[in-house]
Amino acid sequence: MLLPGQTSRAFRLLKPAFLHYACAVMHRRLDWTDLQYVLAVAEKGTLAAAARALGVSHTTVLRRIAAVEASFGVRLFDHLPSGYALTAAGEEVLAPARELSGAVAALERRLEGRDVRLEGLIRVATVDTLMASLLPPILGGFQSEHPGVEIEVSGATALANLSRRDADVAIRVASNPPETLVGRRLASVGMGVCGDLPDEASTWSLDEWSSQRWIAPSAALAETNIARWMRTALPAANIVFQADSALAMGWAVQAGVGVAALPWYLAPALPGLRWRSLPVPLEAPAGLWVLSHRDLRRTPRVRAFTDFVCRELALHQGLIETGPP
Repeated sequence: MLLPGQTSRAFRLLKPAFLHYACAVMHRRLDWTDLQYVLAVAEKGTLAAAARALGVSHTTVLRRIAAVEASFGVRLFDHLPSGYALTAAGEEVLAPARELSGAVAALERRLEGRDVRLEGLIRVATVDTLMASLLPPILGGFQSEHPGVEIEVSGATALANLSRRDADVAIRVASNPPETLVGRRLASVGMGVCGDLPDEASTWSLDEWSSQRWIAPSAALAETNIARWMRTALPAANIVFQADSALAMGWAVQAGVGVAALPWYLAPALPGLRWRSLPVPLEAPAGLWVLSHRDLRRTPRVRAFTDFVCRELALHQGLIETGPP
């Protein structure tokens, strides 16, 4: 047992170490930015994918994750050959991080929804086929009319999460868009077969169609209309080439690799190809949608943008649904 004098002396000796420990504990506060990095790695599975989603470098993600783990003395991820997997501690962090991410995104949407200016940034999520065909002149026309609005386009295949503010507006081909989004279905997206096709192709049997050299969607596009149509209409198709992008499929057709089923609206963007109607009609064509989150739909710049895009895309309804005249 220490006497009073000894206690005072011991405290003086330990005071520097105690203050250092106290400061370290006080500074162990998880910053929201840190949670964004943890959440991105957890959801994307790799540092590279998380870096792309966050718009930073691979090393930045690695450094931030390492800093969080070092600060709290806990390992959040196991580095496996297949990517990064959450540890038990990481799993405990994930659910609260997602809740916080949703709350921050909801607050941002509400604040954005009160913005009365017809200026600022509009993030647009779409697909590469639309950016290779219909959208560039439409987006350019809107920006010319509203020079105070900056447009940022993402052509990723996956549907952007508008609830998390990955984008403000989505212009997508989809069968059933999320219920949390509001918007308009502008047209049914028709498809045709394109390639080096002879005049008599329209009279071919299904066996003759199946024997052609087919360019097909890869597993990344397994739930698209193109992939579903091929599985049901031509299950025995002679597939010689696969791609994770409909636009890449079209380029392969142009290179003479084979034939492919593609959206009619791509026809003007792929000159030199011959197009034919599908040998088996689409049962339930996907729709071309213009979508936004309900909290942002009344924001002047978002409303002006969606109205403009819908009006311009409606002029191409014939091409979208049934192809060129």
